[in-house]
Amino acid sequence: MYGMFDPLYLIMLAPVLLLAFFAQYLVKSRFEWASKIAARMSGAQAARRILDANGLQNVQVESVPGQLSDHYDPRTKTVRLSSGVYGANSMAAVGIAAHEVGHALQDAKNYAPLVVRNMAVPVASFGGNLSSIFLMIGMVLLISGLGVGKLALIVGIVLFGFTVAFQLVNLPVEFNASSRAKTELVQLGIVSGMELPAVSKVLNAAALTYVAGTLQAVITLLYYVIQLSRYSSRD
Repeated sequence: MYGMFDPLYLIMLAPVLLLAFFAQYLVKSRFEWASKIAARMSGAQAARRILDANGLQNVQVESVPGQLSDHYDPRTKTVRLSSGVYGANSMAAVGIAAHEVGHALQDAKNYAPLVVRNMAVPVASFGGNLSSIFLMIGMVLLISGLGVGKLALIVGIVLFGFTVAFQLVNLPVEFNASSRAKTELVQLGIVSGMELPAVSKVLNAAALTYVAGTLQAVITLLYYVIQLSRYSSRD
């Protein structure tokens, strides 16, 4: 997008990019660290234990390729765990597995933010794909002095706003899933209170990546709103 080459955008985004890089480093280092701490069962066994304890025998647990590609699919009611989590007996594995099961628990209880997030996925995806086109065209036209660029920029801002809204709704969903995960792990005796901090460090690092992504989206939206105001004031 146009903003990538604007010093103002880079200045606004720099702190968030540093946070994002730090979050990625933290996730990798803490996952490797917690992977060396043995757990009583594998990630898949922990996921199955939590699901069964909550009456969710219909939710399947599957292994998928990739590193940290873990996710919960609400359409098929399936918890999918990466190979490094599925069969690993470590605090990192049970923590990540429990987090994904946390989304299954949210789904079963119709947790409102998750319902909103799932409904927003197609809109956010549509807005995200088109917004960059309208934002770039709008800025080029405005710089060229063509008034129609203002309309294109407004459309781009509105479309990108759907992506930002999705990111904002996603934050409480992820934080709540981690909270549920830690509660279930301790209550079911999968980890002890003494071992919980190791799990928390992994989940907190992962949460920081969502915070960084959300801040980046918010700042990008703010940048284009500033540009719209700037060029509008010239009319």
